[in-house]
Amino acid sequence: MFYATDTNRHGLPHDPFKAIVAPRPIGWIGSKGRDGTLNLAPYSFFNAVSDTPKLVMFASSGHKDSVRNVEKTGVFTANLVSRHLVEQMNASSAPVEYDVNEFDIAGLTAKAGELVDAPYVAEAYAALECRVTQIIRPVDVDGVETQTWIVFGQVVGIHLDESVIENGRIDMARARPIARMGYRDYCDGGTDVFQLTRPGQR
Repeated sequence: MFYATDTNRHGLPHDPFKAIVAPRPIGWIGSKGRDGTLNLAPYSFFNAVSDTPKLVMFASSGHKDSVRNVEKTGVFTANLVSRHLVEQMNASSAPVEYDVNEFDIAGLTAKAGELVDAPYVAEAYAALECRVTQIIRPVDVDGVETQTWIVFGQVVGIHLDESVIENGRIDMARARPIARMGYRDYCDGGTDVFQLTRPGQR
């Protein structure tokens, strides 16, 4: 099968693109409005993009509440979605009005960041406190600005639950991070953990 994406004539009931680029880590983004409104939303277009400095990004299809908040405050948190929080993550994805607190909907504890004025999920095994470095709207091949907002943030603080640390490392089998596989499919990153040594490494 081959199809050109300008027509998207793949003949399938669902677009396979998101399932091909998988698994994708979930950025569970915590933010706070100028009026004090708290927001928590999962984004499956999320990743770490640099180690020096530590940078992460999330992309929003449409100008959603998370983008609205970080544009005004310049800060956000990215919370680790583990298997024990997957139902809460799903609950926080509900389309609700701006003044509705998704932490409350999901039954989660919102804690104030140590270095940024944004909430993080107290129940998460890890959370990143971030300061915005860039917000861009990418263009397509014709130079037309898209309806996607990409937020880049520098990690300035990290919360880490010591219960998932073993021998000086995060034990991924304990942390069990969840990733998006496309469609309604997700995977548990802690169920089949194995190690590989790159050529030339010891």
